[in-house]
Amino acid sequence: MQFGITFKGDGSADRTRYLVRQAEAAGFEYTWFFDSHILWRDPYVAMAMCMEHTRTMRFGPCVTNPGVREWSVAASLFGSLAFQSGGRLDIGVGRGDSSLRVMGKPPADLDEVVAFSTKIKEMVKGNETTYDGCAEPVHLEWCPGYEVPIWIAAYGPKAIKVAGEAADGLILQIAEPAICRWLTDQALLAGENAGRDMSAYQVMAAAPAYIGPMEVCVERTKWFPAMVGNHAADIVERYGKDTDAVPRSLIEYIENRRGYDYRKHGRSDNPFLDFITPDVVQSFAVLGSAEDHVEKLTRLQESGVTQFNIYLDNGEEERLIADYGSHVIPSFR
Repeated sequence: MQFGITFKGDGSADRTRYLVRQAEAAGFEYTWFFDSHILWRDPYVAMAMCMEHTRTMRFGPCVTNPGVREWSVAASLFGSLAFQSGGRLDIGVGRGDSSLRVMGKPPADLDEVVAFSTKIKEMVKGNETTYDGCAEPVHLEWCPGYEVPIWIAAYGPKAIKVAGEAADGLILQIAEPAICRWLTDQALLAGENAGRDMSAYQVMAAAPAYIGPMEVCVERTKWFPAMVGNHAADIVERYGKDTDAVPRSLIEYIENRRGYDYRKHGRSDNPFLDFITPDVVQSFAVLGSAEDHVEKLTRLQESGVTQFNIYLDNGEEERLIADYGSHVIPSFR
């Protein structure tokens, strides 16, 4: 099991840099940033800064999307970061939930997600590439020829299938072992049916974590199931509430959901949290004592998860990183 942390991009530069260095020393391997440019600061400035203050930590967006940057500009950005960091770059890609919807734009379709991922990968390799809207081939001659790992974020059956067929890894924004097992199996099957070798396929469970009394843990992380509820609502809208295309537990909890305010995405002051119950929070996040964390992460690992990525937003980030470095990560080494 590998470990990562994720920033929203609303903290100070000094503290972000400090936390990343602390996480690297504690045994974390990945630092991810939300890429939602209206809600938070652009993440790539912070990535470049942190790369200069770390030696082994890998970085990437969790997630970017095809709709917010011209594709050759995105490839040039990622190629530059790969060069600057000595290859310590991964790219998470999704449809653009908060990034586009906060502007009143629809998320990208899955064909765009695949095309963007494929073309970006080729350009960062240094290969001549063409894509829609580009009359001439693009060739970043200076690009280091880096094989950038692409992760695709997914929940619904079509997105899970695409992630298995076209990506190096799958991002699951949930830490419920049974759901992760179900979705991981679908992605692996899709890749195998496409003739891919899935032995090195990676699966990330991204969720908040908190160590302490359970009632405190729940209060600090109750915003998270509402974020997941956006994707569950999309699945219900597309496939109906009686669909068997995803686990029932992923969609049943949103029956009393009234909406979502994207301007308060990922925040505890979002006004649409009243449908969230403590048991759902405990199921979707990783909470409780350090021993509880080890037990749940062991179940996640057994379900096929290869990386636990902590949404690092609880007000006690230093303590959480230190506790993981001392009491959790050593159990997986």
